[in-house]
Amino acid sequence: MQAHNLNGFEPEAARTNLRPTQYKEQVHTRFTADQRAHTTVLHAGLTYAHDVFVVAGMRGLGYRSEMLECPDNAALQIGKEFGNRGQCNPTYFTVGNVVKHLIHLRDEKGLSTKEIIDDYLFVTAGACGPCRFGTYVTEYRKALRDAGFDGFRVLLFQQQGGLKQATGDASGLAINREFMFTLARAVMAGDVLNLMGYRLRPYEVEPGAVDAALAKCRAILCEAMENRRSIVMALRRCRPVLDAVKLDRLQAKPVVSIIGEFWAMTTEGDGNYHLQKFLESEGAEVDVQGVTNWLLYVIWENRYDRLRRIGLRRDDGGMKGLDGKDAAKTLRALRVADTAVRVCFGLYARATGLRGYHLPDLDRIASLAANHYDNNVRGGEGHMEVGKLVHFVLDRVNHMTVSVKPFGCMPSSGVSDGVQSLITTKYPQAIFLPIETTGDGQVNVQSRIQMMLFKARQRAREEYQDALQTANLTERDVRRRLALPHFATNFWRPRHAMAGAAANIVHAVARPSGLDRWRLWSPARWWRALTRPAAALRPEFGEE
Repeated sequence: MQAHNLNGFEPEAARTNLRPTQYKEQVHTRFTADQRAHTTVLHAGLTYAHDVFVVAGMRGLGYRSEMLECPDNAALQIGKEFGNRGQCNPTYFTVGNVVKHLIHLRDEKGLSTKEIIDDYLFVTAGACGPCRFGTYVTEYRKALRDAGFDGFRVLLFQQQGGLKQATGDASGLAINREFMFTLARAVMAGDVLNLMGYRLRPYEVEPGAVDAALAKCRAILCEAMENRRSIVMALRRCRPVLDAVKLDRLQAKPVVSIIGEFWAMTTEGDGNYHLQKFLESEGAEVDVQGVTNWLLYVIWENRYDRLRRIGLRRDDGGMKGLDGKDAAKTLRALRVADTAVRVCFGLYARATGLRGYHLPDLDRIASLAANHYDNNVRGGEGHMEVGKLVHFVLDRVNHMTVSVKPFGCMPSSGVSDGVQSLITTKYPQAIFLPIETTGDGQVNVQSRIQMMLFKARQRAREEYQDALQTANLTERDVRRRLALPHFATNFWRPRHAMAGAAANIVHAVARPSGLDRWRLWSPARWWRALTRPAAALRPEFGEE
């Protein structure tokens, strides 16, 4: 008896004798140990410094590794050409960048498509929902297939589970403690060097001097990573290079913090309209969020979830459930991991001369955000965007905050365009600007930034003038005191009192602490200063 529908028509599948089958994606991830010698691992997705150090670390472990260039608008167009509609910018930029590089290998370097597929693979990051980040790897494979590189291998690095792939293990990638430690060292070294650059660059006397010094430091660190030498010692070798740059720190520059969607606030190219460089060109000091902060957030997230599950009447058997697991042991391991990251970062920071920088207290960030954004809501940076903005205002961290995210980014847009409006109402002194990136509209975005930056610039100048008035000093007095040996280093950092560096300097030289006074009178420091001009040896702090 033939099946009929309600209208009396025979179903199409039965009429044509077709049987529906479930679609299954063809996944190409085979990478074995014997392929390692001739296979090049492509990497990209973080800042230039991070990508360089990851590649150098991979080479130190015996892999052939290359870094892709920072994605540009040409990569965006290629990504839109071969990708599905409705994706957000990180997908288009990243996959377009990969396809662009493969086309370059084929058309410019003369490699055949088979050689590219056999001898190259791409490692990228992945995650679960709720955003489209969880489907990125499928989009990559779709675009690569349509661009003529069907079979090109894309390996997925899961944030919560190490390096995984859609159909099993990649024996060519030895995911062990040494591998993870190498990646962690690359991330923290990249953070430290980037933070030093953003701290020094706005106050350089000779344009380009800080970038030239950073290039030398990257070369020193890459050599250490490739040869598996001490990163701490390599960073100490960077100190005289960075200290040789001439600075004029007594400038009232507004401090602008960048938060938002991870890729958009991290990339340094067309993906966010060169946001960091544009802000510096407008006279701002940029406060960036390190990738180490994200590592700490992932650790905090797991610790928070386990603490909540311990209170349940019985252990659940879910993916993150505690059924059959030792919750106390897991919590101890997470505390050790958090401490290890902070200690290692502190060693790198001290070796480089990055003084006065503190990794975020994520428990406090969570408590600041809890009344406005539930800590259990995940996606993107979760509650961190809200907590950071409140922290910036209460602790006078900056003069202005920019939240940047790709157009249509669901987690970040819901926060920056929704919840943050409540925060700015509660804290009207906050200068907050949410922006979205689409690949075009650069002029419009930069114009909006300039308008808000005008307010931040005014606030920085008022803060500086108030500091001078409170200290009863002139700018000439402050500059004379900055010539003292204690302050004559690029690594000296005044104690935090206000947002601006210039205002903090005025407070520091006006009323030095007992420790600073001892350092100023240290015989060793004064002996080293004997070759300086006589004006630099004046120990007076009051009026002459």
